[in-house]
Amino acid sequence: MAIRILLVDDHTLFRSGIRLLLQRHPDIDVVGEAVDGLDGVKRALQLRPDVVLMDLNMPGLSGLEAMQLIVQDLPETAVLMLSVSEEADDLTTALHNGARGYLLKNIEADYLVQSIKRAAAGEPVISESMTAKLVMQLRAGAGNPAASAAEPTDKLTARERATMVCIARGQSNKEIARSLEVAESTVKIHVQNLLRKLQLSSRVQIAVYAVEHGLDKSS
Repeated sequence: MAIRILLVDDHTLFRSGIRLLLQRHPDIDVVGEAVDGLDGVKRALQLRPDVVLMDLNMPGLSGLEAMQLIVQDLPETAVLMLSVSEEADDLTTALHNGARGYLLKNIEADYLVQSIKRAAAGEPVISESMTAKLVMQLRAGAGNPAASAAEPTDKLTARERATMVCIARGQSNKEIARSLEVAESTVKIHVQNLLRKLQLSSRVQIAVYAVEHGLDKSS
């Protein structure tokens, strides 16, 4: 079945562009649009979409406020904040209050589509460039990291640990490949190994895991 999407943004041209983009994918169905936060809440309750793409800053009811109301009444609906703001506080506040993810409006089209699919499957998603800011926020409030890593990390190779550090810095696969001087396909294998060995489901979770276990800095 197609993933049902609701677009909430006060810019008509932006909504139209996103709709045209998503309509190219037969497994995604844009079921409605809303012009502000209040309209977004009403439309979400009527349509019960799988995913809501929500602008952060809108007149009247903000995207953050609308998101909180939607996740309260429709916990099965994933809300992805879609914003121009690269502020770490906006990111962490949105995630803390129930957003499934936080995406910047300058992301590539393919990344948006994949993020929608991952969010619909229950995974948290954020723009890769925001991962480092999330890590910094987590690190600031982490206190003393664990004295030793949990047992699953004993199974990691040196390259997998290095890949984890790069992910925690917010680097993309291409950037990691340059840093480690390996092929991008090799990086993808390392990422998949990290997800499997640590029993995680996303790059965001790898970054969070690295901070929580004191593994986010190179040795």
